[in-house]
Amino acid sequence: MILIDAPIWQAHGTVFAHLVSDTSYAELHDFAARVGLPARAFDGDHYDVPEHRHGQCVAAGATLAPGAELVRRLNASGLRLRKRKGDRGILRAVSARLGPGTRTDVDLVASPRPVEPDKVFAAMTFVRDAAGAVALTWSERRAEWSVPGGWREADEAPVHTGIREIGEETGLAVAPDALRAVGWERFAPVVGPSRYPVSHDLMQVYAVQLPTVTPRLRPESGASRPPEWVSPEEFALLAGRQFWWPLAAYLLR
Repeated sequence: MILIDAPIWQAHGTVFAHLVSDTSYAELHDFAARVGLPARAFDGDHYDVPEHRHGQCVAAGATLAPGAELVRRLNASGLRLRKRKGDRGILRAVSARLGPGTRTDVDLVASPRPVEPDKVFAAMTFVRDAAGAVALTWSERRAEWSVPGGWREADEAPVHTGIREIGEETGLAVAPDALRAVGWERFAPVVGPSRYPVSHDLMQVYAVQLPTVTPRLRPESGASRPPEWVSPEEFALLAGRQFWWPLAAYLLR
């Protein structure tokens, strides 16, 4: 069902309402497209609807409900994306595949602010060269293309996890101050084998821009496929089906 609350949330010189679905994101996106809401109005689990568009949504079939009811219905449906104020919700990936026999829900969030280090279990980094190409690495465990990243070691700061994984998977040497936080992912309790404690449920996402074009990449020991430099278009073809792709697409555009 499509629900909408009253337009009472102030921003940009007007007031906004929240438009949600308690069934699926597909239903929500279809309804938004039908009433002409722009894609930029989507904030992870809802659309922000300006006051002057509120009546149009109700006339098109959205059910008016209190804000607390919207939150309750989103929580019950598993579609609610929790984030910090000021962060940009991209999507809640439902039942995302992490590896053989392992699935979980994942919140994808864009943000220039690092998350709390004590909650981070892993880090990943979008590495781009001076011409905009992206460095991709092959994940043996998941059998898919990804960007450099991996598990945080004991007492290791998340930014050093990012630096270490870049070096191990591509051979590139990057200074810690070159990495900038661009987002994060929250992993819900998983179905299947899990390697991280419930209290450490965040992956910190970084980006780095290198000063040269396609510097030489060195494969990790034992890797069946060497890392590659690819264009953003090739990146989409190789990784566009991965659960984290909506965050990558937002960050790369």
